[in-house]
Amino acid sequence: MNIYFPNEEKLDGITHMCIAAHQDDIEIMAFGPISECYESEDKAFAGVVVTDGAGSPRTGEFADFTDEQMKEVRVAEQQRAADIGKYRAAIQLGFPSKAVKNPECDEPEKAIYDLLMKIRPAYLYTHNIADKHETHVAVALRTIAAVKRMPEEARPKVFVSLEVWRSLDWLPDKDKVCVDTAKYPEVARELLTVHRSQVEGGKRYDNAAIGRRFANATFFASHDTDECISMNFGLDLMPLVKGSQTPAEFINGYIDNFKAEVNSVVERLYKND
Repeated sequence: MNIYFPNEEKLDGITHMCIAAHQDDIEIMAFGPISECYESEDKAFAGVVVTDGAGSPRTGEFADFTDEQMKEVRVAEQQRAADIGKYRAAIQLGFPSKAVKNPECDEPEKAIYDLLMKIRPAYLYTHNIADKHETHVAVALRTIAAVKRMPEEARPKVFVSLEVWRSLDWLPDKDKVCVDTAKYPEVARELLTVHRSQVEGGKRYDNAAIGRRFANATFFASHDTDECISMNFGLDLMPLVKGSQTPAEFINGYIDNFKAEVNSVVERLYKND
């Protein structure tokens, strides 16, 4: 485990934590909590990256890099992001993606559990379990399992999944957690462009992530003016942690809510000739 401290070299005092699959996922999905802690005296953010970054696509100046070289590049980029975002800590667990995706491999869940028990953040964020990237879903599932193992009094008071490879705009509005991302726009972009190995290789995650935040804010309420100019959508995971549903049963409930909402409008407005 690699722990990088941009500020004070201590894990205590961390209030907000994001557990993500890859270097740059934190900056894509968790700018809301990053910005909330950015210049705060009583809040501190930590980012946790679970995988080692070895399998990332590479083009341009990185086209001939080996997996080991890419690991070094991506670790350094994540540490630079931690400097820019004023994180209390950037923690990289360094697991191969295949280990995280293997439900029989206990080490990733144990490492996440040990971190959570040590730090005990009040606010915890991870991937959306309806994400289309399998490693993202696996990290979310390992994190959920780790939180469920925690004693109730040690668990975070807020536990939210956020969007990267699949947006959560399809959730009915009543089910959305809206995360304000409007503060510090220059920092928001710099946090994304620091991951040069990703954004300069033909995938403009910086433009896409920031554009989605603007789109979320504008298209959120069809009949009201915008109260926020930039936001991410999330889904509350605490009912899953506290309840007896499987993750599949849990997310299927929200998919059913979406289906019911669409059907209700279509059936009400349909003219049967």
